Amino acid sequence: MNIIVSIKQVPDTTEVRIDPVTNTLVREGVPSIINPFDENAIECGLQLVEKHGGKVTVITMGPPQAQQALKDALAMGADEAILVSDRAFAGSDTLATSYTLAQTIKKLGEYDLIICGKQAFDGDTAQVGPGLAEHLGIPQVTYAIDIEVEGKKARVKRLLSDRFEVVETRLPCLITVVKQMNEPRHASLKNVMKARKKEIPTWTAADIEADESRCGLNGSPTNVVKVFAPQRHTQGERLEGDVNDVVERLVKILREKQVV
Repeated sequence: MNIIVSIKQVPDTTEVRIDPVTNTLVREGVPSIINPFDENAIECGLQLVEKHGGKVTVITMGPPQAQQALKDALAMGADEAILVSDRAFAGSDTLATSYTLAQTIKKLGEYDLIICGKQAFDGDTAQVGPGLAEHLGIPQVTYAIDIEVEGKKARVKRLLSDRFEVVETRLPCLITVVKQMNEPRHASLKNVMKARKKEIPTWTAADIEADESRCGLNGSPTNVVKVFAPQRHTQGERLEGDVNDVVERLVKILREKQVV
């Protein structure tokens, strides 16, 4: 199987800062990691290749520092990695991002399966995977918790809010996976050493024949009006004692604050 896994490098969730002028995440000087859902996507691809043979190619769009995320994916066991980086991609929303990744995959050539994490921790939109499938004109199955491949078909078990759903689709297709699918493996020392020496190609907008009017801010119809971090609330009053007494005092406090 020829499997492509699309990943994203995201800021460590405990270190997120927002530029008050541009309303975008500040990434410079902020510790970055592979989006956790994407680690499950990598693991899923590796398991399928171990079972059916083939290779796993990992791609990401981002600044030069995103190469580290690809090194980490190689250390997990991926075979190849491609960084797509160009100033023309700066400020991309989910539509522009999915277009750019689709152009990247078209340049890569034939594939059997594309796997993505269900969403990114920094954006939480869950739109890039489905958008990528739409640009490529292939079937998509989201929120996968289990995948079985047989011939040119995939049987996917989906995790819904109150039930499971089993869907069968033809290959090639795109699948987004949830955390419950697997436990991502730790990188072996051997793979870490190999990943350090591996040369990772960097493709620009020209390399993937991207229409720059559909990339970056130019290709992003999303208009962010305001982004802010929620304020931390101080701890309220702690009520202790007999249950009936506590309830009476709580009701009194709520009435004084005109909550009830």
